[in-house]
Amino acid sequence: GPFSLGQLAEIGLADLHEAADPALMISDVAPLSTAGQGEVSFLDNPKYVAQFRESRAQACIIAPKFAGKAPEGMALLLSANPYKSYALIAQAFYPRPEFAEGVAQGACVAASASLGQGTHVAAGAWIGEGVEIGPQSYIGPNSVIGDHVKIGSHGWIAAQVSISHALIGDRVSIHPGTRIGQDGFGFAPDPAGFVKVPQLGRVIIQDDCDIGANTTIDRGTGPDTVIGEGSWIDNLVQIGHNVKIGRRCIIAALAGLSGSVEVEDFVQIGGQSGFAGHLRVGSGAQIAAQAGVMRDVAPGQRMVGTPAVPAKQFFREVAMISRLADRKRQTDE
Repeated sequence: GPFSLGQLAEIGLADLHEAADPALMISDVAPLSTAGQGEVSFLDNPKYVAQFRESRAQACIIAPKFAGKAPEGMALLLSANPYKSYALIAQAFYPRPEFAEGVAQGACVAASASLGQGTHVAAGAWIGEGVEIGPQSYIGPNSVIGDHVKIGSHGWIAAQVSISHALIGDRVSIHPGTRIGQDGFGFAPDPAGFVKVPQLGRVIIQDDCDIGANTTIDRGTGPDTVIGEGSWIDNLVQIGHNVKIGRRCIIAALAGLSGSVEVEDFVQIGGQSGFAGHLRVGSGAQIAAQAGVMRDVAPGQRMVGTPAVPAKQFFREVAMISRLADRKRQTDE
């Protein structure tokens, strides 16, 4: 920035309100509560309408239905999805830092490795034999890319990441401390002790995925572990061997998926939820935070509690227990 309001409308896929000046210059983004002169904010949740009415933001991205509630003099950008518009505009103000092509001093790149045009390898990184990294990718400091790993174009691998036995698509971001492709938790029990089962599969991460910090994704035992196109995984998530995650799924922090779980497309998984092994979660299902999923989940179903049950059943049972507790108190009195 700065950007004109007209430019921001184009960047954010929004429309200018009829009273807005397209030449108005905006220098930054800010929350409704702190935004002021030269700053643009957004309103996406009706809960914050009162804050919107009192905001001093010079411009705001809103749904058309809130236009009549705007403070006098505030320039408006109208969007069917204000939060998405805000995200696009914020990216324009704060793009990912640029990096220079080349291998920094202190990095180690095997002679048989292939680096695409415009790719940067930071100091302390280690690139193994036969590795292929696509163009315009970034490998952060002290990250380890194991032998024969393939990473597509425009990849962003942050500091202290380790990747082995993996095939990674285009435009994938992997945040600091993440571990991909290590052995899964596979063993044969025996009275004399556990016998390790060799893990022979890979991790496949398809295009446009985002993997949070300190997440671990185990390689498969024979079939591969797969993360589907466009799925986003939060920090500190554990994904076991042979797990299949579909397209455009969201997995929040501290969730754990045991081996061979299959998650279909567009599933939302809440934080601290856990999954027993060998389950199938149907497309579009929603799993509440801290749910303990012990059986298959039908497509579109909302699951709550431990052990997880359909949301309607859960809240019906909670209400019933509350009524029983009330009756007990009345009896005791």
